Amino acid sequence: MPWESAERIAVSGLAFIAGETESLGRFLAETGLGPENLRSAAGEPWFLCAVLEFLMANEDLLLVFVERIRVRPTMIAAAHLALSEDGGDVTIN
Repeated sequence: MPWESAERIAVSGLAFIAGETESLGRFLAETGLGPENLRSAAGEPWFLCAVLEFLMANEDLLLVFVERIRVRPTMIAAAHLALSEDGGDVTIN
């Protein structure tokens, strides 16, 4: 998958998570980020990978997300791989 396509999926994932108050709180807690540094981290490959990892680790949330953007769940893993190949590999709790 091209990096730009993977980036679009991850940014869509971030917007989706941000729209789910409970999920956003869990995401921030798991990444150790706060609202004050969320914007600066958002452009970093490691952060985009973290967004996708968070979605992949939460199946119910993942299924709602992929339905909303109309892609197969495997596309999230493909996007993660494309971004992690660019040095964005990160593991969140």
